[in-house]
Amino acid sequence: MHKVLVTRAVFEPVVERLRQHFEVDYHAVDAPLTPDELVKKLAGKAGALTMPTDRIDAPLLAACPQLRVVCNSAVGYNNFDLDACSRAGVMATNTPGVLDDTTADIAWSLILASARRIVAADKWLRAGHWEGWKFKDWLGTDVHHATLGILGMGRIGQAIARRAAGFSMRVIYHNRRRLAEASERECNATWLTKNELLRNADFLVLMLPYTPESHHAIGAAELALMKPTAHLFNVARGGIVDDAALIEALQARRIAGAGLDVFEAEPELDPRFFTLDNVVLTPHIGSASSATRMKMALLAADNLIAALSGDKPPNLLNAFID
Repeated sequence: MHKVLVTRAVFEPVVERLRQHFEVDYHAVDAPLTPDELVKKLAGKAGALTMPTDRIDAPLLAACPQLRVVCNSAVGYNNFDLDACSRAGVMATNTPGVLDDTTADIAWSLILASARRIVAADKWLRAGHWEGWKFKDWLGTDVHHATLGILGMGRIGQAIARRAAGFSMRVIYHNRRRLAEASERECNATWLTKNELLRNADFLVLMLPYTPESHHAIGAAELALMKPTAHLFNVARGGIVDDAALIEALQARRIAGAGLDVFEAEPELDPRFFTLDNVVLTPHIGSASSATRMKMALLAADNLIAALSGDKPPNLLNAFID
């Protein structure tokens, strides 16, 4: 029977499903293993159900030559060195599809919270400052009939776009590859160049995968192209935005607001974020509903079972491995 590692606390039904097929080493703590601990735990293991905090790279793979598959419980996989995995003959998988709608929901939560200043108003109210209704208090920005821009129009970007119909919004987007005409019609979306997108969006949502090419895709130059009334949202990955440049733009009110679920050095944040009243901050909770996290972990388990049963995993990332 193959031995596998579950690197972090998940739901018991997921562990029980794996135990029907494997000898499972379950690290039942909701905290990441250090790199050294991960290597030690992977000794003798054929596979692992991993989390985005687990770095799978060439040194680890060299220390774990028996490893055959690593299955991320996430759609993002920038914690995997895919080239190193392929060279080592290790399959790598992720969990696309099952978290699209939940992540789209969090994007809209941030849009509405930022536009209508919900977090700052809540904090002000709880502090006991409210003495009565005033006509010009807490004026925000209308979402309805505004222009929604999406940079990165994959499955999640399209789910975000479809929700905009309920707000009668104009939807514009930029993607390296333009969507098929039928998909554009379904999303009621118009393709623009990146600079055109930045200049026209009232609410700009980033849904890019994190790669060396997308590092600081939004920096000082890009922020300077945006409207002073615009709001920026990142629910993809930290590092896509130059956090320091964004803070400076928010401090100077060169853009009106922002909503961020991910950060460059998370869980560490630039402390200047905490001094701003025009940014909404959440701790990387884009997929954090009970139902969705269960689906993600079960899909990761299914990938692991398929790979070690001699089948092709349903979500193989380095597909040139047989």
